[in-house]
Amino acid sequence: MTKIKKVTLKNGKVRYEINVYLGINTVTGRKKRTTRRYKTKHEAQIGLRQLQLQGYENKVGTLHRYTFKDVYELWMENHQHEVRETTLASKRSKFKARILPKFGHLLIKDITRVYCQEVVNEWAKEMEAFQDYVIQTRLVFQYARKIDIIENDPMEFISLPRKVEENLFQIEKRNFFTKEELQLFFKCLEEEGDVLNLCLFRILAFTGIRKGEALALHWNDIDWTKRELFIQKTLVRVRSKHILHRPKTKASYRKINIDTRTLEILGHWKAKQQELYEAMGFKIAIDELQPVFTRFHQQKYEMTYMRESTPNDKLVAFFGRHPNLHRIKVHDFRHTHASLLFETGASLKDVQARLGHSDIKTTMDIYTHVTQTAREKLADQFQNYIDF
Repeated sequence: MTKIKKVTLKNGKVRYEINVYLGINTVTGRKKRTTRRYKTKHEAQIGLRQLQLQGYENKVGTLHRYTFKDVYELWMENHQHEVRETTLASKRSKFKARILPKFGHLLIKDITRVYCQEVVNEWAKEMEAFQDYVIQTRLVFQYARKIDIIENDPMEFISLPRKVEENLFQIEKRNFFTKEELQLFFKCLEEEGDVLNLCLFRILAFTGIRKGEALALHWNDIDWTKRELFIQKTLVRVRSKHILHRPKTKASYRKINIDTRTLEILGHWKAKQQELYEAMGFKIAIDELQPVFTRFHQQKYEMTYMRESTPNDKLVAFFGRHPNLHRIKVHDFRHTHASLLFETGASLKDVQARLGHSDIKTTMDIYTHVTQTAREKLADQFQNYIDF
């Protein structure tokens, strides 16, 4: 088995060297080897797999060398340039958590359809979204087939287990506020007197923007004259760091009109934020560089973007202080906004544009869960039209 050797050059720099045996050249009858050096050990590992693959394709290597993990690493080397950082982090997490423990150590040519079916059946029992793990696993098998390491994808004809619904008329857990519940929520929130909390949840409930979009807002994203909010970035967490990223889709770039009361609350928070910064000895940045929602980073001793988990923590704590309120999650303010828009008579296209959905099917899925008030209006409209 080829080893990666750490070498120190004359200039003191460290390199990682591999000397790979690629088999017997069928033309000359001589042994074929090659030596390469790389800056990092990870690059050397990738280079080793690529050279072994090259040897196989030239008929001077052997197929049995390739494990599922070997092919995964080769596939990932190409695939990582095709997707967003957040998507890449999610994919790697899935492979690390469940896919590689089941397949990584196995020789890819020896993986059978029966084994794949057993793994999928196990995943189906453990989690709801098991199908995405199947999709990711198949991408590696399809890549192996594409580069002639295997002839067939062993997952191609497996069966996806389906859970039988015990009761087709289960009572759904409502993931949005009614108009009256939303009013009560903000009444309690205003009574607490926390301007930051009021501003944060007002933005989420009255614009329907995503949590990451709200946390990425800078003050220059607000047009105070036109009463518009410009959504052009989102805050994401990648490898334990919060970074600004482009929005989810092209449709996510949008301008949203905001009501006068929300604009007024934003103005109050802007003034309060200025006071807090001065009290802590910090200088407020210009609007283009100043985030709307910030936190104090104790280790760095600076103000920075609010953590992605903070709105969740704030909402849980709030419901703990008001246990009689209907409970929803942070993302459910988006559903609340959509549901109430539909109650006002807004069209699917209008709601789609405001929420930044690229696919109207996503908007329609929300529409199917409209509030009881909307259902009652629909029944009344039908009766009034028929009139008997």
